[in-house]
Amino acid sequence: MEKYIQVKGARLNNLKNINVNIPLHKFTVVTGLSGSGKSSLALDTIYAEGLRRYLESLSTYARQFLDRVEKPDVDEIRCIPPSIAVESRNSIKNSRSTVGTITEIYDYLRLLFAKVGKLHCPNCSTEVRKHSPQTIFEFVIKEFTNEILIISTKISKDDIANPDIPLSKGFTKILRSGKILEIEELGKLSIEDELVIDRLKIKNENKSRLIDSIETAFTEASEIKFHISEENIFNFSRELQCAKCCQKFGEPTPQLFSFNSPAGACHDCSGFGNILDIDPDLIVPDPDKSLYEGAIEPFTKPSLDHANTKLIHFAKKSGINTNIPYKNLTEKEKELIFHGGEDFKGVIGYFKRLERKNYKLHVRVFLSKYRSAYPCETCSGTRLVDQALWFKIGNNNISAISGLPISELSKFFRNLKLNKYDLDISSEILKQIISRIGFLLKVGLDYLTLSRLAKTLSGGEAQRVNLSCQLGSSLTETLYILDEPSIGLHQRDIHQLIAIIKELTQRNNTVILVEHDMEMIKASSYIVELGPKSGEQGGELVFQGTKNRFINNSFESITKSYYLKEKQIEVPKKRRKGNGKFIVIEGAKENNLKNITASLPLNTFICVTGVSGSGKSSLLNDILYSSLARKFNSEIEKPGKYKRIKGAEFVSNIFLLDQKPIGKSSRSNPATYLKIYDDIRKIFSDTWMAKSKGLTPSHFSFNVPGGRCDKCEGEGQETVEMLFLADVHITCEACKGKRFKDEVLKIEFNKKNIDKVLNLTVDDSISFFRATPKIVQKLKVLTDVGLGYLRLGQSSATLSGGEAQRIKIAKELSKKTGTDIVYILDEPTVGLHVDDINKLLKVLNKLIDSGNTVILIEHNMDVIKSADYLIDLGPEGGEKGGYIVAKGTPEQVSKVKESYTGKYLKEVLKKSN
Repeated sequence: MEKYIQVKGARLNNLKNINVNIPLHKFTVVTGLSGSGKSSLALDTIYAEGLRRYLESLSTYARQFLDRVEKPDVDEIRCIPPSIAVESRNSIKNSRSTVGTITEIYDYLRLLFAKVGKLHCPNCSTEVRKHSPQTIFEFVIKEFTNEILIISTKISKDDIANPDIPLSKGFTKILRSGKILEIEELGKLSIEDELVIDRLKIKNENKSRLIDSIETAFTEASEIKFHISEENIFNFSRELQCAKCCQKFGEPTPQLFSFNSPAGACHDCSGFGNILDIDPDLIVPDPDKSLYEGAIEPFTKPSLDHANTKLIHFAKKSGINTNIPYKNLTEKEKELIFHGGEDFKGVIGYFKRLERKNYKLHVRVFLSKYRSAYPCETCSGTRLVDQALWFKIGNNNISAISGLPISELSKFFRNLKLNKYDLDISSEILKQIISRIGFLLKVGLDYLTLSRLAKTLSGGEAQRVNLSCQLGSSLTETLYILDEPSIGLHQRDIHQLIAIIKELTQRNNTVILVEHDMEMIKASSYIVELGPKSGEQGGELVFQGTKNRFINNSFESITKSYYLKEKQIEVPKKRRKGNGKFIVIEGAKENNLKNITASLPLNTFICVTGVSGSGKSSLLNDILYSSLARKFNSEIEKPGKYKRIKGAEFVSNIFLLDQKPIGKSSRSNPATYLKIYDDIRKIFSDTWMAKSKGLTPSHFSFNVPGGRCDKCEGEGQETVEMLFLADVHITCEACKGKRFKDEVLKIEFNKKNIDKVLNLTVDDSISFFRATPKIVQKLKVLTDVGLGYLRLGQSSATLSGGEAQRIKIAKELSKKTGTDIVYILDEPTVGLHVDDINKLLKVLNKLIDSGNTVILIEHNMDVIKSADYLIDLGPEGGEKGGYIVAKGTPEQVSKVKESYTGKYLKEVLKKSN
């Protein structure tokens, strides 16, 4: 009989007291419109209860907090296995975390190098190793068969003082200036003399004598010398010492190869691989300005007017024209400006003086505006001390191996040849490395490197890295809850992900996916659909059952109508040609881009497509956005490598609407981000009761003291550090999660206090504030982008990357003015149902019809087929990517055989027609 996880009476957020059965050891998809309650069921109810039960099994220390950890609002959950949630967001901000460290491959790699790494002398490139009589014999018999060998050791002070001592041991000869002399014939011995242990011919017949002589020599001294000829004199030691140049080395440990350990981290960059230094491009953001017009941007600040006066005076004295554009100055003149002369210490000199005062916060903030990260010159970006790089496996040091794409790394280890001794030591380590690399390949991350910073991964990439770690752990009877694992994946790679998920279920695990992708839904064995709509109109169980029942039942379902192609996003009848103006990026070389030139027609809807790692973000985010945004904001990071960008004069501004949180504080929310909350606070403070109590708009703010709860400081919850586990968030006992003091909560507007208003959904708020058009106008934009289900006061920390991005789109739409603006969006369909994508496309088309340009990085075929112009990068990810495979309208790209996007686009366009 099939067993189920039984959820009874789930009421969290908008869930309407639903009962759900999810089969164990199966692949289940939870689907429905955005905001229908999928995450509330899968993550906030099932996973949260699984985690709570796990905590109950822990120590007394952990259990003391359990009474304060809220149980999900559900009557009962039966048969829930131990749970693991893999979310679709990258929460890593640490610059020390890399793909290698979070997958633990780098930890095994460090161990491998410490065990079997071959040390190569930095002076003479000779392989250095500990020597035994056997290894020394193998070396000399291989290189110098039939040569005459003299084995000697340094003579000791005791032997010099009393020559009878070596004679009593049976040693009768010494080596002096290349000649062998009898000890008895010499009056005295000197420190330069060497004690001769044996003289013999190197051949196999003398093996036992040679080995005996080496052992005897090692009993006399820790180092021995082999004299074969004047050119071939070798030193051997039981310690790590170069046989040619005699340099000694320390024993390798795993810590030596770690950039997170003082033993291995580069001393100059502390293991970060780069250092912050003054960036001339930030000092002079606009080279079209002259010195007199303020080309040196930091010197334009009122507080630095004296520095600017000194600069102008020095420039005139040095014969530098202060009235011509900075870009027209000679290199020598620019060097004078930065490095100065007798009367002026230069821009860099001024910043060095400021660095002496970096204990002051405002000085550190000022300096940070004009610094960029540059590769550390000491370690060349490897992060490690030189000693770590002297050790090699397969002629590669650990930094070179970490820099290989996963696909190349797999080949390296499978083709690695080790001797029997090294193989015996490292077989288990190699097994773990090869296994974990294999899992990264399975989840479609063959283009990543172990040295890739974890914080630079997209949400989808981070999720798939975590998924590969879970595969590596080989757990069974576990519940995996995955939040849209298809994010960031090209259609070509979806089948690989499906194979991984099915592999998990084959190990007797249960997998629940919160997912919208139709291919993932088709591959599942069980479907749970929530709805029928979003927010308060959602939270009901629309369907649960097998895929066959989902297709053949007569129930009403928006998902089913798209699944069966009864509804679909229509292909535009006409493609925009643009306004005849273009932005042209020439010579793009950032990361894996292969010196490409991309032409972007303005006032159109453009999609940049390609498999994961093909160079899409490098082209748009690192080059186009960073370079153009510097015209409008000098604090943007240094752009990627490119030759030049033409057409920038046609752009009035550029915005990157990415999936980063909408606020740095967890107190930020949709209402504060869109400036709606300012109007709401004023409405409450204008009520008669608020005025009678002397309450102002600031009393209704949870960002400043006054009306907010003093204990949780307006957070509504407190964070308990569990030390050995993830932090636990518990409801504030003082305000019961309402964030404000009682006197503020007593103030009501239309029979609701500030807490109840913040808990209204956007859709409900439109009705509630119908008498305030200013608020309603901004709220309607949120509805237009499919976010009507969000609550006004919902913490930004709980928003997905896609939701945060769409709030940013709403903010742009709420602005009344603006044309010739370029908007770059990175996968705005994240977390969106097909029906919501339809709404999003209408919103994006509004931006374009207003005279702007929208450029998307996208994998969703419904969006790609709706674009006016495509640029498809590839053909593969990593080093095999970075080329323009196809460009033109979707119809033109669909005809390019070399394009993976074109292949899938062809099918989509055929079905749409």
